Amino acid sequence: MVEAKKTLVDEPNLERLLGLESSKIGFYSEVKQKIQELEAANAGLRIKTTELQAVFDSISDGVVIYDHNGYIQHRNHVCPRQFPTETLVGRGCRELFHPDSERAPDTCPVEKALSGENTQSSLTATKGSGESRYFDVTATPIEDTNERTRALVFIRDVTEKRRNELHLMQAEKMSGIGMLAAGVAHEINNPLTSVAGYAEALLRRFRDEADLRDDSRLADFKKYLLVIIREAYRCKGIIDSLLTFSRKSEGSVGLVDVNGIVGEVLELVRHKARNDNIELRESLDPELPMVTGDAAGLRQVFMNLTMNALQAIKGAGVVRIATFSRDGSVNAVISDNGCGIPQAMMDQIWDPFFTTKEVGQGLGLGLAVTFNIVKTHGGEIFVDSRQGEGSKFTVRLPLCQA
Repeated sequence: MVEAKKTLVDEPNLERLLGLESSKIGFYSEVKQKIQELEAANAGLRIKTTELQAVFDSISDGVVIYDHNGYIQHRNHVCPRQFPTETLVGRGCRELFHPDSERAPDTCPVEKALSGENTQSSLTATKGSGESRYFDVTATPIEDTNERTRALVFIRDVTEKRRNELHLMQAEKMSGIGMLAAGVAHEINNPLTSVAGYAEALLRRFRDEADLRDDSRLADFKKYLLVIIREAYRCKGIIDSLLTFSRKSEGSVGLVDVNGIVGEVLELVRHKARNDNIELRESLDPELPMVTGDAAGLRQVFMNLTMNALQAIKGAGVVRIATFSRDGSVNAVISDNGCGIPQAMMDQIWDPFFTTKEVGQGLGLGLAVTFNIVKTHGGEIFVDSRQGEGSKFTVRLPLCQA
């Protein structure tokens, strides 16, 4: 009994002698230090994660990360505004970049990035209203030692930039073609005047001189002369359109009531609308402010757009004309439920002599002239269209400055 008690008493002394007690203290101290280091590292990681998330969310472009199989892992807050469903987590690259193809084509930016290639491309998306939006896409591979390559995709909305570029190109094109049109018009106009004048003189002789009128050998001459006169004046009408296209309107500039202009145009086209079984629906803002401009030029703008709307409808249909003020501008919208414009032609409709109408139905100058007049007024013109569903043209003019 005494020996057992002595052994119990001597064991701590033995641990002290062997240094076991100090080794435990050292071990626990080392573990505690490691825990503190891990906690500090975790705090640093949390800070870095918060910083990276803030950077991720502050980017004004859409940012999407695709895993090595081409499925979305992450997206930032911009993506839901650009592509709400196509960029949901778990969706594949097909949803956004090649929805009409079962397999990813060679041009898919995500597939290229997953294969280790940096790519830059463009994307055009059409909303339900028919409005086209343009995006620049940059795809970059993400190398990961613990996982196969992923893809980082930036999506930048460049719609406004693209529209401004198109408008600038159009303005430059109009300027060059306008100078050419003016020269050609003057060169052709003088000979046409002579042709029409001499044909009318011969026609008067046929009417005034009985021996010519009764000569059977000249029985067809009157008909031929009428054709010559008619076609000469048709050509002169084309020349007048060219001259209108090539120069600014010479009308006086003053305060213009857009509602009044639209009303005049509607009165002129009502008979055609009735004959073609087309309904005209007006929604004019009675409080619409005045604009500064050339009434004759603006009358031509709304006449061109309204006639285009009527001609786009085959059979019964509806043309809507609305005016309203918004954001410091007067807006006029002319829409129809006609044939619409193919997306492939949207960038060409403002070009002089480009037309989708049948031969003899139009010269292709109406929209070119319209664009030129609106621009000279400091305004803008936009088009939304979908083939088979109709078109909507919006004219935006600056308010009169007091």
